[in-house]
Amino acid sequence: MAATSEPFRDLVRRHREPAVVQTVRSTAAAVISYVVALQLSGEAVPLTAPLTALLVVQVTLYSTLTTGIRRVNSVVAGVLIAIGFSALVGLSWWSLGLVILASLVIGRFVKVGEFVPEVAISAMLVLGVTQVTETAWDRVLETLIGAVVGLLFNVLFVPPVWVGDASAAINDLSGRMRGLLAHIAEELGGHTPVARAAARLHEARRLDHDIVQVDAALRQAEESLRLNPRVKEPVLSRVALRTGLDTLEICAVVLRVSCRTLTDLTKTRPTGTLFPPEATRGLQDLFGHLSDAIGSFTALVTTQMSATGADAEARLSEELAEGRACRDRVAALLLAGLREDQRNWQLHGALLAEADRILDELDVEKRSERLIEELDRHARGRLTRGKWLDDAKVRARRALGRNGE
Repeated sequence: MAATSEPFRDLVRRHREPAVVQTVRSTAAAVISYVVALQLSGEAVPLTAPLTALLVVQVTLYSTLTTGIRRVNSVVAGVLIAIGFSALVGLSWWSLGLVILASLVIGRFVKVGEFVPEVAISAMLVLGVTQVTETAWDRVLETLIGAVVGLLFNVLFVPPVWVGDASAAINDLSGRMRGLLAHIAEELGGHTPVARAAARLHEARRLDHDIVQVDAALRQAEESLRLNPRVKEPVLSRVALRTGLDTLEICAVVLRVSCRTLTDLTKTRPTGTLFPPEATRGLQDLFGHLSDAIGSFTALVTTQMSATGADAEARLSEELAEGRACRDRVAALLLAGLREDQRNWQLHGALLAEADRILDELDVEKRSERLIEELDRHARGRLTRGKWLDDAKVRARRALGRNGE
């Protein structure tokens, strides 16, 4: 019974994944657009409409709107080019070359973005059929039907918000960073060969790839928040996630540098531990506090409930305070040992400076300052756009006034 229900539970878990949602929504929009085109278009098989709807419908409402506009522009531009060429020349190898060249050049000027090849494709398809004028306008009508159906589909059935997926991706990144810190702290207790330290350095470098994946998930979440009526404060949600990821990215870079420092230290210690016993315990505690601080910071970034967020902020402040106190104790221990061994004082100082940088980046007040700066920047952007619209209205009124005179 459990084995039988496992595929069903897996399907339920996956029904909100972007790929599944994209598949279902695109299929439904394509079928609806085809049915509408059968009633309105003169074509017996109006496949342009479902094709356009299939390409227009995106995972988020914002991307659907922007993609739909560019798609319609590209198809209409291609059809108009085909109409112009069909009135002058027929279809031959040289006329086809001219159509493709003109379409690709004009596509750059009509601002269709990545759909420049669509201009040439539309022009070639229309130019290659008979009764080009009627076919051209039927193609324009089908394109408009597909685009309108795709847009209305996402307006009436608003796509889900992908903040949860972005939060999960950020949590995964944080978990990998915490796991790396735990491994480093554990290995400090014994002899660390150069090969093992180098493996940790490669593990830290792989965090860059993880950040790229998280950034892609976050961009999708940011688009899902734009123009989405389900979200009350989309700007605040976007800014909170983006600034949180920026902070974790900086911490990942500093962590990679710390692994490099430890790798350099292992080259000077062919036997024994890297640090004296007391300093080793202090560094293990320090890395533990850094790990817990990263976990609390991630919970603060990804938490939507204010009460839970306040708890995460309190835990973060506590971990940061303990981490700084532990860092000071380790600095005193390493300074005391400097009189006996001065060979690695630069690497010891670099390791402490890197710990300071992570603690500083995770600071609660610094995060608040970043949030305020980003929110102010968005507010200034809205004011600038509003001022531009007001100036345009004033110029329009003046122009109408002069015409009236």
